[in-house]
Formats: sequence, C-alpha cells, structure tokens
Amino acid sequence: MRCQFLGDFRTMNPSYAIEVSHVTKRFGQHVAVDDLSFDVRKGEIFAVLGPNGAGKTTTIRMILDIIKPDAGQIAVLGRPFSEETKARIGYLPEERGLYKNVRLVELLTYLGTLKGLSASEASRRAERMLDDVGLGANKKSKVSELSRGMSQKVQFVATVIHNPELIIIDEPFSGLDPVNTEMIKNLIYKLKAQGSTIVMSIHEMHQVEEMADRLSMYNKGKRVLYGPVDDVRQQYAENAVI
Repeated sequence: MRCQFLGDFRTMNPSYAIEVSHVTKRFGQHVAVDDLSFDVRKGEIFAVLGPNGAGKTTTIRMILDIIKPDAGQIAVLGRPFSEETKARIGYLPEERGLYKNVRLVELLTYLGTLKGLSASEASRRAERMLDDVGLGANKKSKVSELSRGMSQKVQFVATVIHNPELIIIDEPFSGLDPVNTEMIKNLIYKLKAQGSTIVMSIHEMHQVEEMADRLSMYNKGKRVLYGPVDDVRQQYAENAVI
C-alpha cells in the first residue's frame, strides 16, 4: 500500500489539532499500527494509553512525520505535515537528552532560537520559565550538574519555550517526585488555558482521569477504547478493564 497525503483530506476540520484516518504501519511482517483512526480537538488534553508495543510511539512518530505510514492520512494543525508545522509543535520524546556541558540558560536560549525566537526573547523566556519550575538559582549550572528530576524539568521547558500550539509529551512525569509532578501538571493546565493542545502518552490511569478530556487506548496496534474520559469511566464502571 502507498501512503497518501492529500491536499483535499476529506475529513479535515479546522477545530482539530490532529486527524488520523485509517493509518497502518508495518515493520516487516509485524503490524505496529493497524487501521487506526482518531482525532485530537484543539485546546484539549488528549491521553494515549496502552502497554509497551501497543503502537503509541509509532503513532506519535507518524504524526510528527519522523516515519511515514504505509497507508492512511494524517493532518496536523489543519494540513498535511510540513516544515512550517514544526515551529508550531513542541515534542518531548521518551528518549530524552540534553547537551551535558552547556549552561541551562544558554542551552534553552539556543533551543528557542531553533524554534524561531530571537536570542533576546528566547533568553528572557528561558529565565522566566526556569523560575517557574524552581530552577532559577540553577540557570548558570551545566546540565551535567543536575539531578534526573531537574533535567526532566529543563527538558519540559525546552519543549514549550516557544509557546507551541500543539504539545506532544511521551511520559511527562517520568523521573519526577510528587512535588515536581504537581508542578508540571499545573504548567500543563496553564498551557491548556492559554489555548495549547496537549497530547500525552502515559501509563498512569489515575493521571488520565484527573487531567485528560479524552483518551485513546491501544493494544497490539488497534484502538480498543476511545472517547471522553467521563464516558469511558461510566461505560466500564461495573467491569474490570484489563
């Protein structure tokens, strides 16, 4: 099958941040994503759940045009993915990494300029956001001098420093203690209130119930649950979902 990215994507809707329509991805004989369809609405927190190997990361990588689907269509921010789209997205992958021997404010300033900010604006935002995550006193520290949790907060700042319309985060609370988890949650709520759309790949169902507006759960490349969190909770209130 050939992947089709068509300019006249029939279901394209300006109220959607992401539209995935009948997408399939194979790696050899293995079907990683199997005829998957869903949409993410602008301004919502959308959770993606599933066990390891369910197809979550593969789906995210296709949305971001890192890999191409074998079949189906994907629209991001109302159009097929393009270079212009990249500057409007913030992405925090599961495989994280920062330049170890660079001071925080310099690193974040550099990353901000890659997303289209001027050096002065990027530096100003870097200092303010480091204060927001409790790292203002560490702004001249090198990444190598930080704890794992502190590095995680810096990576979150790097993801959102350019105030992206669409934020995609793989396991946003990994490595964080309860206090810092609550801090990042509050920043996510703030970004949503400012109009950003947030997609979270996450394992903790209680965090999904607390934060997300809608969810999509996958197993073996197929969608098994999809819809508003309250509706899913009511549908399975009397049953155990494994």
